[in-house]
Amino acid sequence: MTRWAILLAILPLAACVTTPKAQGPADVSGCGDGKAADLIGKRWTEALRAPTQKRTGARDLRVIAPGDAVTMDYRPDRLNIETDAEGKVVRLKCG
Repeated sequence: MTRWAILLAILPLAACVTTPKAQGPADVSGCGDGKAADLIGKRWTEALRAPTQKRTGARDLRVIAPGDAVTMDYRPDRLNIETDAEGKVVRLKCG
């Protein structure tokens, strides 16, 4: 009987325990795509490669034009720069 009394006395205290709120996912992408958002709409040239790589911290940059064949391997430290037919950057993503 005393076990039940103790359990009933302690059980309401469990409701008082606060649990930490889950935070959004940390940026673990590693390619820094958000740091190069200003490239969207600009014409891509190879002269932009080194500064973009330095600014984003991406290990590798891959420029993808319409119709280009690309591998499906996912590399979180690679920045994919997708361009339109005119060579303007339309999308940046890790992978």
